[in-house]
Amino acid sequence: VIIFSKSYCPHSKRAKNILLNLYKIVPAPFVVELDQHPLGLQLQNTLGRSTGRRTVPNVLINGKSIGGGDEVSALHDSGKLLDTVNSMGGKRIMEAEQRSDSN
Repeated sequence: VIIFSKSYCPHSKRAKNILLNLYKIVPAPFVVELDQHPLGLQLQNTLGRSTGRRTVPNVLINGKSIGGGDEVSALHDSGKLLDTVNSMGGKRIMEAEQRSDSN
C-alpha cells in the first residue's frame, strides 16, 4: 500500500489517518510526500498518466489506485476497506485489521 500525498493537504491527512492509525496493515503503508520529494512533480505526472488520477491523495494497492481521501473514507465508513486491502493486496498483505480502539 502506497499513499501518494502532500504534507499540507487535508484530504491526504484524512486518508493517512485512516490507513495508518485506524488500521494495522503489515507491511505498513508507505507514504510519499510529493511536495517534499525531489522528483515530486514528475512522480505526480507519472501517476496521472498511469492511474488516471493526478490529484492527491492517490492510494495504490499492489500498483492499482483505489482513489483518494473520499474513496478511502467511504470504504472505511462502509466497512469495506479491509476487504479491499486484502483482495487487492493478495499475498503481499501479511496482516490487515481494524484497530480495536478505532471505533
